[in-house]
Amino acid sequence: MLLRFRVANVRSLRDEQELSFVVSEHEPSAVARETGLGGGRSAAVFPLVGIFGANASGKSNVLAALTDMRAAVLNSYAHWASFEGIPRKPFKLDSKSETEPSFFEVDLVMDEVRWTYGFELSSRRVEAEWIHSYPRGHRQVWLDRDASRAEVYEWPGSRVKGRTQLATRTRSDALVLSTAGTDNHPQLSALFHWFRRNLWIINPEDEREQREEFTLRELSGSRARRINELLRVADLGITGAELVQEGKNRPAVRLTHRSATGDVAFDWRSESFGTRSWFALLGPLLLALDESAVLLVDELDASLHPRFAAEVIRLFHDLQANPGGAQLIFTSHDASLLITPSGERLLEPGQVWLTEKNKDGATELYPLTAAEPGEDENLMESYLAGAFGGVPSVVEGQFARRLSGVSMRGHRQTAERPR
Repeated sequence: MLLRFRVANVRSLRDEQELSFVVSEHEPSAVARETGLGGGRSAAVFPLVGIFGANASGKSNVLAALTDMRAAVLNSYAHWASFEGIPRKPFKLDSKSETEPSFFEVDLVMDEVRWTYGFELSSRRVEAEWIHSYPRGHRQVWLDRDASRAEVYEWPGSRVKGRTQLATRTRSDALVLSTAGTDNHPQLSALFHWFRRNLWIINPEDEREQREEFTLRELSGSRARRINELLRVADLGITGAELVQEGKNRPAVRLTHRSATGDVAFDWRSESFGTRSWFALLGPLLLALDESAVLLVDELDASLHPRFAAEVIRLFHDLQANPGGAQLIFTSHDASLLITPSGERLLEPGQVWLTEKNKDGATELYPLTAAEPGEDENLMESYLAGAFGGVPSVVEGQFARRLSGVSMRGHRQTAERPR
């Protein structure tokens, strides 16, 4: 379970930003789950958070930074040696950031014990890396790596087995955790595999065909009944999904649709973009729920009706649908996801995060609770009115007036041009 993510100098996130699932002590929650942290301590943790903001404000970059961290853990040992330098993406709008390290850190829970893991990357080496555990509620430092010291690696308490071999096998441009996971280290592999099993991203523009293929394969497995049920309940006129063999090719999927004369199977290419998007989401969604994983969905509302997106949110909130405490981080432009059709709040203020660009073009990420919304305040109306920030700074009719002005100037210049 993910508690917090901190990041700095990555993509549009120049200054340190934090995204948190932990419920504030001053904000009681009806949807949060009590999670053990070790040593008899616990915290209320949200099953999902949503990031809202204007176009190009950096919403997607928060998710991308999480996947950058995951990729570093999984790939630095095996793949980074072939690169000319470390494949990082520092903030590009000032020259100073190129020479400063990129910072990543997560707080997470495994087997009711809190862990903190983080690192800093420059263009050529891992500048720092640290692993902390809290088995009795107090911090234990397992690894303290600092490339600026004469003794780069420190292992306080000698808790980590085989530490000399780990230090020897880890290149200056690779993470210790990446080496440990590759070597199936008896103590650190669990932390490595947390990254492998979490932070899966769904982007509406990328890999949709692969997600369709994955959901198709799931139709012959244990999740088939639930996939069919979610297709039917979505009120798309679909009565089910079936696998068909087309010659020697791999099986294809056909969705059956209700008609006056009975069910009719459509060729997959005839299905709407929205239907295909919903189908492609179901396989990874159910896998995340079953694996108690952290799922990232960029633009949850893309190609989905707001009612569908709202039902995805309810799945993660529901104790029966999500008994293992899977988590969702999504981005969206759709303010209607803040409330239900009856006017109740679909998301609590602590689950809503906003992004804005500052005057230097850097993304600032902050929780809606920082704006202190009223207990009965309509979050959608206030958000759209700009009360919380995170909306485009555009005056009504500004686009049309600007375009008209450009057209008028063009006409004047044509009329004044010598013939």
